[in-house]
Amino acid sequence: MKEQKSLDILRHSAAHIMAAAVTELFPGTKVAIGPFIEDGFYYDFDRVESFTLDDLTKIEEKMGEIIKEDHPFIHSSVPKDRAVKDFREKGEKYKAEIASQIDGDEVSVYKSGNFTDLCKGPHISSTGKLKYFKLLSVAGAYWRGDSSREQLQRIYGTAFFTKEDVDGYLAKIEEAQKRDHRKLGKDLDLFSVNEAVGGGLVLWHPKGALLRDTIESYFKKFHIDNGYDILFTPHIASEELFRISGHLQTYSENMYAPMEIEGKPYRVKPMNCPMHLMIYKTKLHSYRELPVRYAELGTVYRFEKSGVLHGLLRVRGFTQDDGHVIVTPEQLEEEMLKVFSMAINCLKDFGFSEYKIYLATRPEKKYVGEIEDWEKAQNSIENALKKTRYDYEVDEGGGAFYGPKIDIKIKDALGRLWQCSTIQFDFNLPERFDIFYIDSSGKKARPYMIHRALLGSLERFIGVLLEHYAGALPVWLSPVQVALININTEQHEFCIKLLKELKKNDVRVIFDGRNEKIGHKIRENVMQKIPYVAVVGNKEKAAGAVSVRARGNRDLGVMAIDNFISLIKEKSAYGVNDL
Repeated sequence: MKEQKSLDILRHSAAHIMAAAVTELFPGTKVAIGPFIEDGFYYDFDRVESFTLDDLTKIEEKMGEIIKEDHPFIHSSVPKDRAVKDFREKGEKYKAEIASQIDGDEVSVYKSGNFTDLCKGPHISSTGKLKYFKLLSVAGAYWRGDSSREQLQRIYGTAFFTKEDVDGYLAKIEEAQKRDHRKLGKDLDLFSVNEAVGGGLVLWHPKGALLRDTIESYFKKFHIDNGYDILFTPHIASEELFRISGHLQTYSENMYAPMEIEGKPYRVKPMNCPMHLMIYKTKLHSYRELPVRYAELGTVYRFEKSGVLHGLLRVRGFTQDDGHVIVTPEQLEEEMLKVFSMAINCLKDFGFSEYKIYLATRPEKKYVGEIEDWEKAQNSIENALKKTRYDYEVDEGGGAFYGPKIDIKIKDALGRLWQCSTIQFDFNLPERFDIFYIDSSGKKARPYMIHRALLGSLERFIGVLLEHYAGALPVWLSPVQVALININTEQHEFCIKLLKELKKNDVRVIFDGRNEKIGHKIRENVMQKIPYVAVVGNKEKAAGAVSVRARGNRDLGVMAIDNFISLIKEKSAYGVNDL
């Protein structure tokens, strides 16, 4: 923790040094904000011309000069009115705006060399203490994240205490670029996004659809085995439903505009939970029936600004592995433990074994329900977490306004954390929809509700999977498990029979019977990251066998057809993630 704080200070200082270099190199550029972030820092600039990659090189060189000059970071407090006036006179309207909105009569500024910045610090003692850094990229950003405000340019960079750490981080970035799911999606012919269809709306190609179908089949079986009923609900609903749920009042900016049908407004759904509750309300429920567990692969639509759309990771139409559990108050702790165990077991099946777990508690101001109910719910969730073998952190005030939650972040092959599973308690919707059960004394009682998603959205999870495995998916997830290749036309008829036999045994197989050189065909199929390449020549044909090469250039030798089919079936079991 102490080392991370020191790193944050170093990176914050690097952002200031970068801003000093930019303003010196490109007079007239206005500066906005420049914080440290998880893996580095950035600074936002207002400049008419766009920054180029050549500009980043020049900025790095100028930063090197400033570092060599070893200017001390000098802190001072100045009257707020004077700071606002000084920044305005310099043309620094963004700094003036920030300064004018700071509480109190004084503001904090730091000066290093000729550059003065509005900042509460802290900083390293002098510019010379920054040794190892790298500027990475330029991106667009709106001032204060508001699309109605000025468009700025954001320069990203990173800094570390050692050259080895910088080099390691740059190597990690290079590897991440190779694993970019957008590139893999194109190279492996899995999906595309087309502006003629609409930004953030994914078109799944045949192989991508097979991958989705495999995950969806897993989802249904896994949930049925764990006591859930599978639901299907419409993509649109009367606007009144979302008024009852409160989404219309609190979430309308993320909802698509209404459509009029027979004089009534309808909306495409942003959430599945209101419809699940309407199913619950179709009949009376006794306490003996609870928990009631519903699950749905429900496709929802949420409006995201075009600037934040990103491949499969940030989309406008996506399918949630959604689930809702209706429980009595007494059942809450046990059910939260069951859902948590489900989430961990599910993630393990997909090859994720390292997690960061958070218990998010009641927000300080905006929340519904009584404090004593919050405390009871939080205690139940915490008791459930304590019964697991996993460490967790408390995210104070990080709960939703309607209840506390558990967040599970998975760590991928590059050590990056991804938010996937979330388990949320809800005080709000049971009240809004007036759901109840009949308790042991024959009276109506209000149940508790748990929202839970194990994978999150299928789109986002598939993007994470592709990057985690660099596209080389386990056999059970691979859209194509076997590429069957003949050496020449003499084996063509035998390969057609073998193709039918493999398909009859539910093997996802393609036959590459092109009149091309065998080496060329093997290379092309290997590039598609297919787990097994099965080659048939005259020897194999005569023996009723195939010569098998596993992904990673592992030669498994000649195998009888039955043995090869048995191998694929063994490796196709859910949760088997090796070859």
